[in-house]
Amino acid sequence: MFTIFYDPYFYIVLIGVGISTLANLYIHLTYNKYSQVEATSQQTAAIICRQLLDVNGLTDVRLEGIRGELTDHYHPEEKTLRLSESTRHSSSVAAIGVAAHEVGHALQDETDYTPLKVRSNLVPITNFGQMAAMPILILGVLFGQNSGQYLIAFGLLLFSLTLIFQLVTLPVEFNASKRALAILDEQQILNRQELQQAKKILIAAALTYVATATASFLNILRLFILNKNRR
Repeated sequence: MFTIFYDPYFYIVLIGVGISTLANLYIHLTYNKYSQVEATSQQTAAIICRQLLDVNGLTDVRLEGIRGELTDHYHPEEKTLRLSESTRHSSSVAAIGVAAHEVGHALQDETDYTPLKVRSNLVPITNFGQMAAMPILILGVLFGQNSGQYLIAFGLLLFSLTLIFQLVTLPVEFNASKRALAILDEQQILNRQELQQAKKILIAAALTYVATATASFLNILRLFILNKNRR
């Protein structure tokens, strides 16, 4: 019977969980390591972030604080860049690298970077997919092998939307990191050694997105296999 709670292919999900766990552990270890390394500029990430925004003509972008650790993000619709408490008041290489990465997203927004626009447009439909996929799959199973097959196929399609969103996110994140390192170098915010350290942090962060996409793919693969075996 098609089930999403226990099956012989559940190990596929566990592989994805393991990959995601390792990626998250790696980013936290890397961030914690370089959060102890003070940059030679001795300026906080918030000050540098504002400087990088202004020098790139993004004076209309608001800079705000947000609670938590590594909750930093840029909101395109609000034209607002938010730095977490652990980032904004720190002058470490890690904090500056993270702040510059968010400036990279602001630059993407300013230049109408296509993958960012596509990702933004996918947000509402992806949210719907995440909310509706599981109930529709369960209904498909309850309706039986014939009439329920269409519901199951639709549920799998909704699950796939999340993977598509995550795949589109990858070039967005890699490009933002590339822009971040370039502007830090151009403005001479970090020296060569510090740039290499910041690069390690941004690569570690990018790997979490790769791991998340991989985990989603493996979960969808499992569901497809279960559905195929059910027929």
